[in-house]
Amino acid sequence: MYQTSLQSVFQGATYKAWELEFTPHSSVNSKFKRSLDILGSLVGLVILAIVFVPIAIAIKIDSPGPIFFTQERYGLQGRPFVIRKFRSMVNDAEKLKSLVDNEANGLIFKNKNDFRVTKVGRFLRSTSLDELPQFWNVLVGEMSLVGTRPPTGDEVIKYTKRHWQRLNVKPGLTGEWQVNGRSQVKDFEQIVDLDLQYQSNWHRLYDLLLIGKTFYIIFGRIGAF
Repeated sequence: MYQTSLQSVFQGATYKAWELEFTPHSSVNSKFKRSLDILGSLVGLVILAIVFVPIAIAIKIDSPGPIFFTQERYGLQGRPFVIRKFRSMVNDAEKLKSLVDNEANGLIFKNKNDFRVTKVGRFLRSTSLDELPQFWNVLVGEMSLVGTRPPTGDEVIKYTKRHWQRLNVKPGLTGEWQVNGRSQVKDFEQIVDLDLQYQSNWHRLYDLLLIGKTFYIIFGRIGAF
């Protein structure tokens, strides 16, 4: 166990740096897991290259604005990194957020019928195609194929000590939260429970099991909106 400090800068405001204790999970140094991440991310990036043009065209035709949605997230031991997704909302979505009711509890925001989601965006979300650009984050080691849900800056500044345990592993494209409810999980504490459950259950073959379940859920369009 060792200490590291995290200073979060979000929307121009600098927050107090907390002295936090992180206990690196055994999966962090697993050569098997890293090899699986590299192989899986390369396959994912090939798929991204194939579908990029039609998805980009569809996004542009459906809604004005950029192709990608870019956001800072926090990963292993509180390290900030940038993710990119195919944009699934209207361009000024953040400004319109106050007009949408939050159907979730805690430090997350969800609304099944969020009017800010575009027609193409709803399809991208239901198939998880919007997540494809994050395979780059997996390849460079910022994320893993399987892990915990990567939090945003406005979440981490409100974390309790228990919540910080989520950051003992790399965030993942999928994980317990993805295969046990996906978008139907509307309570932040439940997401934390699932993320910590992943850390308790992890072994080499467990990632393969969750990847298999993820494919089943994606192709079955289960629990996404």
